Amino acid sequence: MKNIKYILTFLLIGIVFTNCTEEKYQLGELKAPSNVAVAISVAGKTTANPNGDGSGDVTFTISGDNILASKIDFNANDAVDLVLVDGGRITKKYTTLGLNTYTVTVIAYGPGGTSTTITADVTVRSNFTPDSAIVTALTNNASKTWVVDKSVAGHFGVGPWTGSVTPEWWSANVNEKVATANCFYTSTFTFAKVSSTAYTLKVTCPDGAFTKTGSLTTLPGIPASGDEGCYSYGGATGAFSFVPSSTGISAATPSTQTSILLSGVDTFIGYGSLKKEYEIMVINANYMYLRVQGTETGNAWYLKLKPTP
Repeated sequence: MKNIKYILTFLLIGIVFTNCTEEKYQLGELKAPSNVAVAISVAGKTTANPNGDGSGDVTFTISGDNILASKIDFNANDAVDLVLVDGGRITKKYTTLGLNTYTVTVIAYGPGGTSTTITADVTVRSNFTPDSAIVTALTNNASKTWVVDKSVAGHFGVGPWTGSVTPEWWSANVNEKVATANCFYTSTFTFAKVSSTAYTLKVTCPDGAFTKTGSLTTLPGIPASGDEGCYSYGGATGAFSFVPSSTGISAATPSTQTSILLSGVDTFIGYGSLKKEYEIMVINANYMYLRVQGTETGNAWYLKLKPTP
């Protein structure tokens, strides 16, 4: 019996050691995407209009071997902003007026984090004439001054930049910032119509500018660090233009599908955001509702303004 017990013990030990043998796995060869190409189709391109119909719409179709996913940056002259290309095809509306050439960067991703990067240039024309009713409401066809309307709920709010068109993350109460950042309400924004095609914005900040700091603002003279708040700022005057909104938000949202695009880095509307395209969601003689990409690019900020008395 002892011999049988010892034999069984050795067999069990052998089984244990056999089961504990390390198994080795191999991923195989990781091949980066190859033959990557991007086909560019400019809307309305003809022999007579080689740079498109003026809508600014361009469709990019990405192809190649061994591609699991791809992203695209639409303009190498701006900060890098890679957008996921769903199904290998995406349309971009370029809104800078006139004839412009953009360098597009495509990154195709393969197994195990491999990637292949290509670039291409596209030249496209963007023509745009704003609705005269929008111009009149904003400028009174001469000059008109606006302020953030602290008397209404939701005069300031934040939500996701994509997938939503509401300030679902946070929305200000009436007089929300009076105690902590009253400069938000005392700053004024005067929009002027200089000619049929030229416009200016004058920003006046008697109690400072409501903004973030450092790399999260473009305003000159703002400290390199610090919390969001009121910072000394003398104001500025700069040009702006009306452009077709770049978001593609439906008019039924509602949106006017028209944006105010500020020139330079010195001016802002309401909040000192990095981005300078403010989409006009709603406007009339007594009310303006704006949407702008926030200091963090995944955020959308919402602002409600009213004319000064």
